[in-house]
Amino acid sequence: QVPLVESGGGMVQPGDSLTLSCVASGDTFSKYGMGWFRQSPGKEREFVAAITINGGSTYYLDSVKGRFTISIDNARNTVYLQLKRLQVEDTAVYSCASGSDKWPYNVRSRGFYEYWGQGTQVTVSS
Repeated sequence: QVPLVESGGGMVQPGDSLTLSCVASGDTFSKYGMGWFRQSPGKEREFVAAITINGGSTYYLDSVKGRFTISIDNARNTVYLQLKRLQVEDTAVYSCASGSDKWPYNVRSRGFYEYWGQGTQVTVSS
């Protein structure tokens, strides 16, 4: 059983919007926080956004602040990433991840997440 399943990716034009969803199964929904990362060909996987499990605090990569919004629905074990004013540079595979018990110490580091989804492709092209 895949611990986290993302959906919502697609091919869009610059300036368009998308909303990504990530559904957690079983016990893979973190008690601490959830995050989104992205990876482009030839590049390291990078942090995009994270949110505490109560939704009280959010964190963003500087280049997406004001354009992307992370939110959470605990009743549905689902975390969302709303992407607006998409740019060609946002093209990547977007993956969600479930924070470990060490997550509060560094929400931007891949090593502090214990479950990962397989990702959903977002392609921004004119």
